[in-house]
Amino acid sequence: MSKTRISIITICFNNLEDLEATCASVDMQSLKPFEHVVIDGSTKPDIKDYLESTPQPVYRKWVCERDNGISDAFNKGVLKATGDITTLLNSGDKLYDETILEKITAVFEQDPSVKWTHGKLHLLRGGIWVTIGKPFDRAKLYRGMRGTLHPTMYVRRELYDKHGLFDTNLKLAMDYDFLCRIADEKFAFIDYPLATFDPTGVSSNRYVDAMKESYAQYRKYYGPSLKQTLWGWRLTILHNLLESGFGKFLYRVKVKMGKENS
Repeated sequence: MSKTRISIITICFNNLEDLEATCASVDMQSLKPFEHVVIDGSTKPDIKDYLESTPQPVYRKWVCERDNGISDAFNKGVLKATGDITTLLNSGDKLYDETILEKITAVFEQDPSVKWTHGKLHLLRGGIWVTIGKPFDRAKLYRGMRGTLHPTMYVRRELYDKHGLFDTNLKLAMDYDFLCRIADEKFAFIDYPLATFDPTGVSSNRYVDAMKESYAQYRKYYGPSLKQTLWGWRLTILHNLLESGFGKFLYRVKVKMGKENS
């Protein structure tokens, strides 16, 4: 058994099928997690009934109770987890293939000074599936989580002890706020898709709201930024363009040119 103990945290809300898909991607790992913590804030009993009535692997544990939003659910998961490394894999999101936990473990064991890692993300954009993600660049934090995607982030538990949990005042940008706080910690980038992103998630459906909340957090830590303002206008225009047929066509051309990650 690996000496690196990975805790996967999955929050869910009235979406049993999504949770089942996430659990399946965890269970297929060649290297099993130390634990898989499910935080269920549902108003319906479906998920609780499923977890209690269906045989589950020994590493899966769960809490079924109402919460006060995404940040609160994340915090419950972090506090419940007992592993050395934590990752937030929301219900509907999936580990990309069966090798992911092996790859993560190798990075942390090869360099114990690494405090967090992230990698590429497979997602639906402009009507087609693409893989994006770039090494974190503190100088480009004004761009939000443009290249650093939270389903691919694996964080040493000690960073929560040092920098605090997720801000429960935030509705959508709690992951970006945490990224701002750990920006100076040593990280490693894994040049491989680590997760597949659920295109129906709240951050996809409220993209512009999430972007505005993220930028407010940037200004909180780093002050006003003209670069950020201009970047925000750019992203808003591109997001709206991608909603059109012409925008989807242009994006396909971009992908064919190998520019989807720019």
